[in-house]
Amino acid sequence: MILTEIASAPDRGGRYRTTFSDGTVLKLLPSVIGDLGLYAGRELSEEDMEEVAQAARKADAKMRAVRVISATTVSRRDLEERLRHKGASEEDAAEAVQWLEELKLLDDAQTARQIVARGVRRGYGEKRIRQMLYEKKIPREYWEEALSEIPPMDDAVDSFLRSHLRGEPDQKDLRRTIDALLRRGFSWNEIKDGLRRYDAALAGTMEEE
Repeated sequence: MILTEIASAPDRGGRYRTTFSDGTVLKLLPSVIGDLGLYAGRELSEEDMEEVAQAARKADAKMRAVRVISATTVSRRDLEERLRHKGASEEDAAEAVQWLEELKLLDDAQTARQIVARGVRRGYGEKRIRQMLYEKKIPREYWEEALSEIPPMDDAVDSFLRSHLRGEPDQKDLRRTIDALLRRGFSWNEIKDGLRRYDAALAGTMEEE
């Protein structure tokens, strides 16, 4: 096998397009090209080609991992699953994730705190924020410390009630508002206290289920 061409300029991801005599095309980082001593016209054995292909796969997994963490908040487990879903081997996915951890770009404890902070900004209660941690596959060992940073959410409940209850709401509107708060992760006690602050007489019409 002969490496027939190396592109003169990299793509947007910093990789160079390399073309081989059998039509194979691989995109390689300059570090891979340098480490493997690649140049146009070099003849490669089957073992050499496997080494090049393996290096390309590992580089692709790392590049994809960087794109994912640049676009969204992910846990280690979530990122590994995404990489495997996109075609990376289990080994390459794990190596890419470990690489990011070593660079301090991936930290489940920090990710847990970011998710909690996002939930608070959105006005969610603790139950909904716990669901967010679960959905992002955050290990439970990081949950409690992150959840301890949730401030009192009275203002969030009060603001929601003011925006959804106007005038003298009937039982249907009141039940719809309470259900919405429950879906947002607030406990019945938090909702009941909010109703008392909003209108003590109104709160008295609702019975705990």
